[in-house]
Amino acid sequence: MSNSNQRYMRLLVFFDLPMVTPKEKKIYQQFRKFLLGDGYDMVQFSVYCRICNGEDAVDKHLRRLNANLPSKGSVRFLQITDRQYANMKFLVGKPTIKEKVVSNDQITLF
Repeated sequence: MSNSNQRYMRLLVFFDLPMVTPKEKKIYQQFRKFLLGDGYDMVQFSVYCRICNGEDAVDKHLRRLNANLPSKGSVRFLQITDRQYANMKFLVGKPTIKEKVVSNDQITLF
């Protein structure tokens, strides 16, 4: 895909990690800190999202995610277009300040 045709993609990470023991809580915090440090923002508890510019960036961040996975629990990854993300409907609640849409292209500023 050429640079002029690249599309913004959203990467969603959903996770459910055990947090019973102090060690499990530490692993949870390390994974959460990795996500935040890698440019993800919290959408809801245990649901994080980041924007990527094209498939190469998606592949890069998926490799980084795989390299930082905890050994227990459940972690899921979903790739959607920025337009699909913008079509998300709120059933209860409203968008956070970070989700403010700033143009008809559905680009979000963080």
